[in-house]
Amino acid sequence: MPYLTSTGAPSRTVGAERLGVGVPGYAHPLLAPTEWAELVRPGTPLHWAVLNIHDGPGTRPDPHCLEAAGRIRNARERARHGDVPHDSVRAAGGRLLGHLDLAFGSRPFGELMSDAQSFLDWYRVDGFYLGRCPSERAHLPAVRRLTSTLATLLEHGVRGEGAGPLVLGLGTHPHPGYAEAADQLVTFSGPWTDYRWSQVAEWTAGYPPERFAHFVHGVPRTHLDEALRIARWQGAGTVFFTDRDGQNGQTDPFAALPSYWDEIVSRIGLGDSE
Repeated sequence: MPYLTSTGAPSRTVGAERLGVGVPGYAHPLLAPTEWAELVRPGTPLHWAVLNIHDGPGTRPDPHCLEAAGRIRNARERARHGDVPHDSVRAAGGRLLGHLDLAFGSRPFGELMSDAQSFLDWYRVDGFYLGRCPSERAHLPAVRRLTSTLATLLEHGVRGEGAGPLVLGLGTHPHPGYAEAADQLVTFSGPWTDYRWSQVAEWTAGYPPERFAHFVHGVPRTHLDEALRIARWQGAGTVFFTDRDGQNGQTDPFAALPSYWDEIVSRIGLGDSE
């Protein structure tokens, strides 16, 4: 549902009509080759994946990231044209998003737009993930200005079947006005110990699941079904669950595959989220 797109403009879709996976940002393809390879595996229920070189696009095109971006585009094209059976989630989504670091509202507008243009020019991203997005009402006008400008940039810069989504990396429930500032909001990002007792904000009930994403680390394999049920109950259409917990030298629990990745692909890909 393209909330920032005017009538007649190309549609920016999340692809979350069915539960699927959003990848907040794997490590560099040289450090995480398996992770990036799994994103193009036929049948992976991928809504979108974030490309983040150095809290943004970096200073010049990276050949390894160029290759990874090309593979994701090609996998989506194959799914869209029906070349790969049982890949309908990827066909509806399967987008690559450039990571823009908002630094909780402290980064200048011009810097962010420069990063966005580099992502489009170098990696042909479909949309953007706005990391460390502020959530307070006071920052809402600035975020709206940024997302509306990015939407225009995407409409003019993305070839093919429309542009991909703008996703706000909030990690918490923001002021309700943020729901109209982007296509999807990450309203939970944190440990399983908090997620299993979390509650959804009442205002989210007025929006469909494709408007929300949840990222949870430290989810034991034995609680994967429970995590999927919570996501469904709370109205999240996009998820990423991992048993990595950021301990033992892990700098980012979302930078690599969970040990039960195959189970996630199988259960979500088959629509088993009850």
